[in-house]
Amino acid sequence: MLLRRLASITVGGILTAALFLSMVGCATQQPKEEPVKLVWPAPPETKRIEFIRTIASDEDLKRDTTFTQGVVNFLAGSKPPPNNVVEPMGLALSDDGQALYVSDTAWQEVFVFDFPSKSFRKIGPLQVPMGLALDAQQNLYVVEQNKKGITVFDREGKELRFITDPSVERPTGIAIDRRRGKIYLVDTARKASKEHTVKVFGMDGKLIGRVGKGIGEAPGQFQFPTYVAVDGDGNLYVTDTMNGRVEMFDPDGKYVKSFGQLGDGWGMFARPKGVALDSFGNLYVADSGWSNVQIFNRKGKVLLFFGGRGILPGMLRNPSAMAIDKRNHIYVCDYINHRIEEYALVNTTGSDSLPEPGLKAEGGEKGIESRQQQMASGVEPAQSTN
Repeated sequence: MLLRRLASITVGGILTAALFLSMVGCATQQPKEEPVKLVWPAPPETKRIEFIRTIASDEDLKRDTTFTQGVVNFLAGSKPPPNNVVEPMGLALSDDGQALYVSDTAWQEVFVFDFPSKSFRKIGPLQVPMGLALDAQQNLYVVEQNKKGITVFDREGKELRFITDPSVERPTGIAIDRRRGKIYLVDTARKASKEHTVKVFGMDGKLIGRVGKGIGEAPGQFQFPTYVAVDGDGNLYVTDTMNGRVEMFDPDGKYVKSFGQLGDGWGMFARPKGVALDSFGNLYVADSGWSNVQIFNRKGKVLLFFGGRGILPGMLRNPSAMAIDKRNHIYVCDYINHRIEEYALVNTTGSDSLPEPGLKAEGGEKGIESRQQQMASGVEPAQSTN
């Protein structure tokens, strides 16, 4: 409920600023683009997450996108222009942080945004591209859902090979453990199927195992898993979407613990999707239902949330995949808003991620209050299909 009040306050403030800028522009006939900064938690608390910009096309790479005339046009009901991202469902970042890969199920292609040149190119056509990953050579691994496997491309976009297995039904997310030479492919499967698992392939493309005990609600089971991430120790984090949790497994595929559960409280989920880790080992989970991102430390304690349902820059509507670079810049697929939102983790050290026993995480009580007020206001999480 706390999430709702903060979200409504934030959106109200942005709308007020937008209307003010609009009126000033009309009065002076000299419209001026002014940035609207979003941070979490709200002042006077120390900010931890700062909204940086929106990325939807190469035009966005040429400016620090905050609140522009393009946003005003979008609010008025205009559609995304040609070559804009429309349905982003997968993200990957090059090791040097200079390229952002975005899979788009509407265009049936992968956008490759090149930050230094402020341009982009496309890889495709593809058959429902979903999760993305890069190996040590920066070859791109694209989950093609309709082909039921993974297509591998080199740096220039040349197709190298295709990876699959007869057991794969409806693949979605992917992660690569480079140190251990493993490719993890999440099989979202179908309702009547038992293949709600994570397939494990070697780098040679051969199936070498599975993670998860199939469909169910027990620890180690899944109901429509979607995305996956691997930490530096080889632990696996899988969003168990319809069970409303993230499950953690060790490098051998043994169940360790879960983060969150279905519900409307602090640290709970409606439809968890994208998952990623920052340099401190904190876990970020994008919730398609609540349209926010929650952050958990390594002990499983929720630290903070950011985002919230809305159409203005920095807000989200049904986010899907996530990726975090070495600078701790966070990229989120904002599915219904047709864009990628970029945030930054700021004013944070490793010690901030592990509060002392007995201390409450910053923003925790406020988070609970916000979600309660959000529920009281009648705002319900958006429903999403799998």
